[in-house]
Amino acid sequence: MGSDENWMDWDAGPVARPYTVTGGRTRPRGDARLDLIDVVARTGAAADAVLAFTPERLRILQLCGNPVTVADLASAVGLPVGVVRVVLADLVHEGLIRVTAPAARGRMTDSHLLRQVLDGLNSL
Repeated sequence: MGSDENWMDWDAGPVARPYTVTGGRTRPRGDARLDLIDVVARTGAAADAVLAFTPERLRILQLCGNPVTVADLASAVGLPVGVVRVVLADLVHEGLIRVTAPAARGRMTDSHLLRQVLDGLNSL
């Protein structure tokens, strides 16, 4: 028996393709716009509505028990951020989560810091 014959179930990768999680949609419904640094938290309504959810939606709701950023949430569930945004927009639409944007929506980059990072990378 060669090493290729010792596959385990988890070696095959995800059971469902990402587009099946969103029902084939690639964009969030409505006007929802979720940035990577937006903070997501579960609402009280989420506790009553978990019976008809997919495992991915349940996992996202569990992780939203404590406030978490969209980027951290995508990383934790192991799905592409685009897929997570679509699912989050559905959950917002259903009133199961709330999304809070950071207070400062303006320019958040510090050109001096970026220059230091670039100089450090160039010195490598």
